[in-house]
Amino acid sequence: MERTFVMFKPDCIERGLLGRILSRFEDKGLRLVAMKMLRVTPEVAKQHYAEHVAKPFYPGLEEFITAAPVVACVFAGPEVIRVVRDMLGATSGLKAAPGTIRGDHSSSRQMNLVHASDSPESAAREIGIYFKPAELLDWDPTLACWFQAPGEA
Repeated sequence: MERTFVMFKPDCIERGLLGRILSRFEDKGLRLVAMKMLRVTPEVAKQHYAEHVAKPFYPGLEEFITAAPVVACVFAGPEVIRVVRDMLGATSGLKAAPGTIRGDHSSSRQMNLVHASDSPESAAREIGIYFKPAELLDWDPTLACWFQAPGEA
């Protein structure tokens, strides 16, 4: 089963949208396997956004991501990386389609509520930044049989 990293960003927490957005992933049948609330430090921000550190917009990005707590999560499920990114919508809330998380709740490119890994490689790297292997809990929900037919996973 594929895993992805999801971060509910400071704007999501400050606006009180965590529960509403988290429930959308649960409603979809995605399996939450890790979750923690933390404050991203400048050092962790540099690890997470390593590809952007030298870019002119990075200082503002670091200031934003370290400004308030975040909630880091790992979800598992078939095609979970694609599914989560489709649910989020376009990076800019102004360009995201209605019905997507960003389309319904964001009007910004940077303050777009939720970060999600864009590939298996970035998922593995980002999960490793925020979670120790022992913090990932594989489990089978009792109702899992009602989300997919046998053999679909």
